[in-house]
Amino acid sequence: MVTIAALGDNFVLPELFQEAVRRLSPESDFTFHSLTLPWPQVPFDSVGSVLEASGTEDNVIGAVGSATIAVSQLAPFTKKVFDACPALKMVAISRGGPVNVDLDAATEAGVVVSFAPGRNAQAAAEFAVGMMLAAMRRVGDGSAALHQGQWRGDYYTYPNAGMELSGNTVGLIGYGAIGRIVAGILRAFNAEVLVFDPYLSPSEVLPAGVRIVSLDELLTTSKVVSVHARLSPESQHILNAETLAMLPHGAVLINTARGGLLDYSVLPAMLQSGQLGAIALDVFDVEPPPANWPLLGHDNVVLTPHLAGATKQTAERAATIVATDVARFIEGQAPLHVANSAVMSRLGLRT
Repeated sequence: MVTIAALGDNFVLPELFQEAVRRLSPESDFTFHSLTLPWPQVPFDSVGSVLEASGTEDNVIGAVGSATIAVSQLAPFTKKVFDACPALKMVAISRGGPVNVDLDAATEAGVVVSFAPGRNAQAAAEFAVGMMLAAMRRVGDGSAALHQGQWRGDYYTYPNAGMELSGNTVGLIGYGAIGRIVAGILRAFNAEVLVFDPYLSPSEVLPAGVRIVSLDELLTTSKVVSVHARLSPESQHILNAETLAMLPHGAVLINTARGGLLDYSVLPAMLQSGQLGAIALDVFDVEPPPANWPLLGHDNVVLTPHLAGATKQTAERAATIVATDVARFIEGQAPLHVANSAVMSRLGLRT
């Protein structure tokens, strides 16, 4: 009998974890401890030593109990949790990175931590392109006006008309799983695609119509820029007053990645001057943005509440990726996506 703590939330439900584990380990017998964390109705936050977590350490300790495996999207796994749950040997996080796990504490406790890269890549890529189209074609402004009883025929005048993806140059900052899918979709629209990614090998062969360039060339050439990079000390505020000033006048900016990649304080002035023609944002410097946030109610701004990954397929895919690694762990094999590989030999896992 294997005891698993399924610490879900209102997106990746505990039942999705349970169903995926049973489907991928049909020969095993399981007991589940279940907990539903309050996200997304309650925004995630820092908990103890970890970031972007939902619930409390005591919630997790009570739910994990004597379980040897825990699966979750957002539960905080801190030193306090590991100290209180000595039976725990694996934590599987259904996200692109286990930022809600104290990896040092997990390693010290002998707990292997796995994660789920690429779980929302398709959803996030499709959403980013949708945001581009919404910003370029004034979908948000037109919809808001019509809801308020205004028929904005002036949006069809030449000065106010939008632009097409076809024949335009789109710059992608970041060319990981999401950026690659975005590039493929854009090529189907007949857009030219420029890519800046310092972690990409210069020798990599890219599809026709996609080129690797420097950040400066991308910014000075692209009429549309979409951000798909990971947030790191090097990428923090990679888009700021200096770099955004390099864009062609009237460029469109899309950020569906991380708020910290963009200096939001400079955006109102750049919209006012016309340096930026439109902005579409799914992530923010503060989430949720406060009531006096300067871009709220602003024309040429499309805003969504961090929805890029919000598809049923993402939740199901995340649970399946996690369950695959759980099945491997139960069979004595190393998970496919390990964040603290030093633990594997201590647990006797086969690679």
